[in-house]
Amino acid sequence: MVTAMFDGLRLAHWQADRRPDGILVLTLNRADQGVNALSRAVLDELEAMVERIALELPKGIVIISGKAAGFIPGADIKGFEEIAAKGLVEDWIRRGQLVFQKLAELRCPTVAAIHGHCMGGGTEIALACRYRIASKDEKTRIGLPEIKLGIYPGWGGSVRAPRLIGAPAAMDLMLTGRSLSASAAKAMGLVDRVVEPAVLLDEAIKLAQRGTQRPFKQRFLGWATNTGLARAVLAPQMAKQVARKARKDHYPAPFALIDTWRRSGGLPIHAALKAEAKSVVKLAGTPTAHNLVRVFFLMDRLKGLGGKDHGIRKVHVVGAGVMGGDIAAWCALRGFEVTLQDREMKFIQPALDRAAALFAKKVKDEAKRAATSARLKADVEGAGVADADLVIEAIFENLEAKQALFAKVEETLKPGAILVSNTSSIPLTGLRAGRKDPARFAGLHYFNPVALMPLVEIVRHDQLDPETERRLAAFCKAIDKLPVPVAGTPGFLVNRILAPYMQEAILCFAEGIPGPVIDKAALKFGMPMGPIELVDTVGLDVAASVGKIMADFHGQALPEAFKVEAGKRGKKDGQGLYKWENGKPVKPEVPKDYQAPEDLEDRLILPLLNEAVGCLHDGVVADADLLDAGVIFGTGFAPFRGGPIQHIRAVGAAKLRARLETLAARHGGRFSPRPGWDTLA
Repeated sequence: MVTAMFDGLRLAHWQADRRPDGILVLTLNRADQGVNALSRAVLDELEAMVERIALELPKGIVIISGKAAGFIPGADIKGFEEIAAKGLVEDWIRRGQLVFQKLAELRCPTVAAIHGHCMGGGTEIALACRYRIASKDEKTRIGLPEIKLGIYPGWGGSVRAPRLIGAPAAMDLMLTGRSLSASAAKAMGLVDRVVEPAVLLDEAIKLAQRGTQRPFKQRFLGWATNTGLARAVLAPQMAKQVARKARKDHYPAPFALIDTWRRSGGLPIHAALKAEAKSVVKLAGTPTAHNLVRVFFLMDRLKGLGGKDHGIRKVHVVGAGVMGGDIAAWCALRGFEVTLQDREMKFIQPALDRAAALFAKKVKDEAKRAATSARLKADVEGAGVADADLVIEAIFENLEAKQALFAKVEETLKPGAILVSNTSSIPLTGLRAGRKDPARFAGLHYFNPVALMPLVEIVRHDQLDPETERRLAAFCKAIDKLPVPVAGTPGFLVNRILAPYMQEAILCFAEGIPGPVIDKAALKFGMPMGPIELVDTVGLDVAASVGKIMADFHGQALPEAFKVEAGKRGKKDGQGLYKWENGKPVKPEVPKDYQAPEDLEDRLILPLLNEAVGCLHDGVVADADLLDAGVIFGTGFAPFRGGPIQHIRAVGAAKLRARLETLAARHGGRFSPRPGWDTLA
């Protein structure tokens, strides 16, 4: 019910209930969305209510969500993009600051009652309250992830968080963008109490009535780590740590956050908010922020490709090697019943051991971990095929061996079940030949390591049923992976685009250019790992295999530099292009007077861009956005550049094509522009 103090206000998103004990409960239940993303309308209603409340103070206020999904996931990103397009970012930032500051200045206790997701603007509204209480639920996550969008908290979060929990903890939270469980947030001092979900509102009301005293240590840290001396000492250390992981010209936001805190962290609240707004508005206009927001929407698009209904309960994986075993473990971790098959138990046991390590890392509750482990069963005989809704083949890359396996599986595969191959390069037309039900056969290409790589390629062929593709996309979402549908041509999307990049790195290395110099050039562009280190990581044998497939596809010969020596395949042998110790490459020192070739970066990056253009022209994916998404999430391609095609458009297709032609004249026909550049130009 709406209390009398709000008579005349038209509240579409908020409900107000003034209880007999004098506590006012404000429930946010955004009318036009399934989650409480903060929009201009939501903020306007909150401001109007806070202004009325200031005139007639209740005994206390509790802010809670009316959505089962959670508290507040943050600002409405789509709305923010529209605001940015109109040049109204500064107005939007200052508006949010103003509303939250009015909430913070209320002269009665205010409590944020948090359940489910509480991110970004949701955490900032909680910080503007006097107290915070969270539900003890595994779905409750609290964070300030704006750094992932190329900005940082701009509605007072970057000002209030350091003062509440101390600068080191607050800056770590904002600089990493990580989220916290309710218990971790309580230990840090970000929330005052953690309670069972069923009593969240009741306990929030008690907190509003009685208040609480924060531990002295937390109060002391909030003061001591924000003094002028502390900021002068801590800020350079923070900037140095960030610089190890990100370049300032690639990702300016973390450096701007540290610098703004250093300069204004000790100012009165209104002056500090003004400095925060000025900095965040400037960041919001950078290409990095624009591209990272674009990446956010690309991720959103991939998540929505298949919907939720996949009809898959049991998964059977054939092949307990690194890929097959890790796919099986990941599916079990995400709630599926999984059977894992190989020729003998001795081949399955290492996979079960790796799975146990994964479960120990990901599932802290012992009872839940035991239940997770129980979902993964060894199955030497392959009896699980008959009950499986999805069978994943993950044996070695050999067409005849895979065909023989499929024929065996189809003897007991139930009607309606989906059969997929985790092949990384074999064309789907060859694999689907002879299938009993080709409409329910596809490729499902995972990337190594399975637990870390977010992308899965759904590999198509000309007889694939669209409903099978949709179900596979929904399944990918259910296991927290991002699906990209691709054509079943050699290399599919990611390996086809990576192949010329890795090939050129190997050729440069063979010419005598030091590996660290090659890697440094790629890192300077923004790649997450240098290509020499990458080749060693995936294995020279794997690189040569994929390189041969792609060379044949393009009618070229595989360069002699791809020759693989026994015991020197890379990281797995302890020796490749680099020597490896304790899982890390030992990179040789480069003479100080060594000068890298001026065209080195172009030699590495332009073949990748060239192949991306070729893939788009050949219809490997449906459109440029899907291509950019696939390459970003499949290779880690510089997210701040927005993807290969986005980067080409930003720099200029004609300009990059001309540079390719220069390289072709200088180094050979492998740099000749693929068809498709004219379309982009």
